[in-house]
Amino acid sequence: MAVSKRCGMNAERLVVHFPTRSDLIIAVYRHQVEACAEAGPALLAEGPTPHAALGRWIDLFVDFLVTKHGLAAVLQSDNAGFEALHAYFVDRLVPVCAQLLDAAAGSGEIRSDVDAYELMRGVGNLCIGADSDPRYDARRLVELLIAGLRRPR
Repeated sequence: MAVSKRCGMNAERLVVHFPTRSDLIIAVYRHQVEACAEAGPALLAEGPTPHAALGRWIDLFVDFLVTKHGLAAVLQSDNAGFEALHAYFVDRLVPVCAQLLDAAAGSGEIRSDVDAYELMRGVGNLCIGADSDPRYDARRLVELLIAGLRRPR
């Protein structure tokens, strides 16, 4: 099915809103970043514990990384556009991760020396190749990483 039909508009209208393929990809990417950013505070408010909220948010982050890996590869050909989008991604998501980490550390559930950017980079690195190797379970390794943040009892 054509992208325009999936969006519920004709091709001409789609082109007006997104003149290039990169413009459409950037819009999708930004929408997903915003959804992930908005989920953090909601999960923290609704979750049974801050650590549970962190774990659920990291699951959403993994979903985002694995599904958007191909989009990022397409955008890397436009280096300036890719760098701007990556900066947007970092600016929006690192503070959300930091808020979740601070809450979990403040409740005594996890160690307090975890940096949000480092954690997100680590999760991102664990997700590399997840879409191309059926024997590799990135989500399982990320779960082990998040479990390893817990304070010893």
